[in-house]
Amino acid sequence: MCVPYCVGEENWVDSRTIYIGHKEPPPGTEAFIQQRFPDNRIVSSKYTFWNFIPKNMFEQFRRVANFYFLIIFLVQLIIDTPTSPVTSGLPLFFVITVTAIKQGYEDWLRHKADNAVNQCPVHVVHHGKVVRKQSRKLRVGDVVLVKEDEAFPCDLILLSSSRDDGTCFVTTASLDGESSHKTYYAVQETKAYNAEKEVDTIHATIECEQPQPDLYKFVGRINIYMTTEPVARPLGSENLLLRGATLKNTEYIYAVAIYTGMETKMALNYQSKSQKRSAVEKSMNAYLVVYLCILISKALINTALKYVWQSDPNKDEPFYNQKTEAERQRHLIRAFTDFLAFMVLFNYIIPVSMYVTVEMQKFLGSYFIMWDDEMFDEELGERAVVNTSDLNEELGQVEYVFTDKTGTLTENNMEFIECCVDGHVYVPHAICNGQVMPGAAGMDMIDSSPGPAAREHEELFFRALCLCHTVQVKEEDTVDGIKHGIHQGKSTSFYISSSPDEVALVEGMKRLGFTYLRLKDGRMEILNREDEVEKFDLLEVLTFDSVRRRMSVIVRATGEVYLFCKGADSSIFPRVISGKVDQVRARVEQNAVEGLRTLCVAYRSLNPEQYEEVFQQLNRAKLALQDRDKQLAEAYDLIEKDLILLGATAVEDRLQEKAADTIESLHKAGIKVWVLTGDKMETAAATCYASKLFHRNTQILELTTKRTEEQSLHDVLFELSRTVLRQHGGMTRDTFSELSGDCTDYGLIIDGATLSAVMRPGQEGSNSGNYKEKFLEICRNCSAVLCCRMAPLQKAQIVKLIKASEEHPITLAIGDGANDVSMILEAHVGIGIMGKEGRQAVRNSDYAIPKFKHLKKMLLVHGHYYYIRISELVQYFFYKNVCFIFPQFLYQFFCGFSQQPLYDTAYLTLYNISFTSLPILLYSLMEQHINMDILKKDPCLYRDIAKNSLLRWPTFIYWTILGVYDAIVMFFGAYFLFDNTTFTSNGQMFGNWTFGTLVFTVLVFTVTFKLALDTHYWTWINHFIIWGSLIFFVVFSLLWGGIIWPFLNYQRMYYVFMQMLSSGPAWLSIILLITASLLPDVVKKVIWRTLWPTTTERVRTIVSIFLAANTQSSVFY
Repeated sequence: MCVPYCVGEENWVDSRTIYIGHKEPPPGTEAFIQQRFPDNRIVSSKYTFWNFIPKNMFEQFRRVANFYFLIIFLVQLIIDTPTSPVTSGLPLFFVITVTAIKQGYEDWLRHKADNAVNQCPVHVVHHGKVVRKQSRKLRVGDVVLVKEDEAFPCDLILLSSSRDDGTCFVTTASLDGESSHKTYYAVQETKAYNAEKEVDTIHATIECEQPQPDLYKFVGRINIYMTTEPVARPLGSENLLLRGATLKNTEYIYAVAIYTGMETKMALNYQSKSQKRSAVEKSMNAYLVVYLCILISKALINTALKYVWQSDPNKDEPFYNQKTEAERQRHLIRAFTDFLAFMVLFNYIIPVSMYVTVEMQKFLGSYFIMWDDEMFDEELGERAVVNTSDLNEELGQVEYVFTDKTGTLTENNMEFIECCVDGHVYVPHAICNGQVMPGAAGMDMIDSSPGPAAREHEELFFRALCLCHTVQVKEEDTVDGIKHGIHQGKSTSFYISSSPDEVALVEGMKRLGFTYLRLKDGRMEILNREDEVEKFDLLEVLTFDSVRRRMSVIVRATGEVYLFCKGADSSIFPRVISGKVDQVRARVEQNAVEGLRTLCVAYRSLNPEQYEEVFQQLNRAKLALQDRDKQLAEAYDLIEKDLILLGATAVEDRLQEKAADTIESLHKAGIKVWVLTGDKMETAAATCYASKLFHRNTQILELTTKRTEEQSLHDVLFELSRTVLRQHGGMTRDTFSELSGDCTDYGLIIDGATLSAVMRPGQEGSNSGNYKEKFLEICRNCSAVLCCRMAPLQKAQIVKLIKASEEHPITLAIGDGANDVSMILEAHVGIGIMGKEGRQAVRNSDYAIPKFKHLKKMLLVHGHYYYIRISELVQYFFYKNVCFIFPQFLYQFFCGFSQQPLYDTAYLTLYNISFTSLPILLYSLMEQHINMDILKKDPCLYRDIAKNSLLRWPTFIYWTILGVYDAIVMFFGAYFLFDNTTFTSNGQMFGNWTFGTLVFTVLVFTVTFKLALDTHYWTWINHFIIWGSLIFFVVFSLLWGGIIWPFLNYQRMYYVFMQMLSSGPAWLSIILLITASLLPDVVKKVIWRTLWPTTTERVRTIVSIFLAANTQSSVFY
């Protein structure tokens, strides 16, 4: 055991010891130190019953707007203010309550999910019997029985399985996104214990590392106490079954719990996604700061003017309420309270209800994506999913799309195309063993007649592909209960593997006459062309990893030991000492250019001494507790050398349906598309041509390792920079494309190694400098970029680099696998594809779609609509609040700055909550300023809303000025019409509440009509809500002033509204003032659309003319 060290208040050790079945080790072997471990309870919820209210309140009041309104509410309670605390308290209470209910409900669902998991029954071996207990009561050291199709309740070490060879098959889709089957192994000494009583007799301890989140790394050792000396065996990730994974194709297993509850690798990988904020939200906050400054300025101006006005003794307090001398000297305190009172009076300019409306708009609006039948995939039976609705409008602002290739642009459905053995090409059912098969007419026959000497190499190549893999055979029973293998009549078995490529290769060999049958008792069986079963002892598997980019197996047959190795051409060719390298290399390069995925196959014979040395090297590395991965990599490197090249394979991964059309549409919309992939350059480039990312006239610029070996990185970057800037004359491609459509299309290809060099900061004193800016300059002038040989972290680095560039563009990342999660989390908007690599990308994304083609409608239609709608919502809210509160400001000049409110308390409270909130909410959900079919057909319309164009400062200033103008018209229009105080026919005079009500009535009708004029898409719901809200205002006003309410101490609005409506001049005033308020905006729109129309407005005009012409012709006929 390692010495514990202290971190904070908790003691940690480098490793832990687990006693299997909680049995103490035999006396004299090692000290028994019982460690304390957490139970198996999973907690993903945020709140408890006791801390919900304080914690939720704290989080809500961290928002500036909520905190501001809380302060205003408290000020109204503490000092004598002109308006009731209800006017601020009620809207704030409504906002806080709605948000708390929403968050509480979401957390209740998390609690419910946690309880379902924690109370799930598990089977534990206890004193030789299987007992059931709740999952949360599972402890480290318990021996667990798991049956087929059950999920593992915690992290387990496999002891034995129902299979004789001690293996089991597992899917880890919920963890790493890989839906294919993986093989896990029991230790040789425990695999025979496959009944509960036998398992209970196991006497062993496990030493392993403390929990850490890496899913693919585990180092441990099991000490098995036999009758003689204890036996130590290595434990690695191939022995560790992770919580959340599912047992497949294995009847049952026994395993021991080593990590439980929040210490499992799945729990350690829970990461709360960083809060993403949209550009619209940032604009809202900026506008809020501006309006806060306006509010403070208004309060300061009114406070100062009040004291200027009161400085005249004749205008001070009336004789019956004169202040004492002491009161007169407390200027500072009085000035401060007056300032706060004015702040309260004008605080409605800050729209607290806007935040609720925006939240509701985003939440309800997200259902339109989920309900979209065009984004439903019948093959998968899946619809689009919205994981976060906070970024809906960001879909309309995307400037860069970063996409994975395999499974995103392509189907991730591998099909074996051909193989090349020593220059001889073999195509299933076309060329086989030198014979041209039916259906091969018109094919390119390349040296299709190998001589007898080549037959041995040919068969060795086929055997190598039948043996060098981790494919498992799933057998199914047929009628009468007879189990048929692959070689018995019609196949009732199929292959399963963690890699679709491996399945394609094994199935390809089957079509060429060599069939892999099974792995049984450590022996691999294949069926050759003569229908003879060949058996090979599987001695070692050197597993594939992304660094080596190859895998190997060591097998024994009839006394001979072979190492078969397959991998990427770049990792095999340097290790080959003989074979027809040039012919194979030429074929590999040709296949790569055609977009096929290629692998090379080689072998090496091992004599007994060499094998013994290999065995010792691997055993030493496997038993190491420290740096095991490093030692294994060194051992693999020593073993996989001096290879003889056999040939190469080609597998096709077809493009997804309409992938090319989608990319072309994104280009037309002004969106730059980058492909980030781990594939080799030639394969990825071919896919880019097929998907129309690159066109035949695209000039390809290469920034690859091959080129930087010939020239320095500095020279290559500056040469590429000169190339693109010479064409564009120093302008970025975006600027140039607006001036001319004849500019050369550039496409950049960069690989992972060169990217690492570019991202590396420049050394001080060197002339290399920082290459990032130069790289970004090149990229900005390229229509498309392909990044190949990318590690997952590099994908995220690329996205981060573009996000942090000078323009701060909005980025979108889309992928289908666990290797895409890092870039999905990094981008402004992350989209997961529901592909064949599990659901890891989908779970970590903001949105999920079944296929890449659905991205087109997601951005060009839904994104466009969402942005248009929320832009109008934000600007309209600020506009209507300026209209609302500016007359109140003007009124102070006519009431001696006495903080007298212009509107009644009920109107102040309900203006934003009831009278004007529903029409804009419905607009922000339903508005379609142009038909969605036109948006899909003409992607250029997306450019009209690019770069947050509808929420720029000039637009915001225009809306604010319009609000101020309308407020001035309403206030002074009513004021001058009120100049004749005998306003009614009977000579009765109107008071200040009637004046305020008249202004308020004009206000409500003006802002509602303004929204009606902006609405292009009318349905019966729009009519009902817009006209219904006006009717509600009238009915409320009649009831509020027409009935004596018993709960009110005083009723200043009694009969005011009805008295106003009984006056003919009042009706005329309302109509005139509404018209005068709306007229300038209408005139401005007509002039702008005539002289400077946007693309959208031009298209809308053409469509209107076309529809009108069709209507006239139909009437004529």
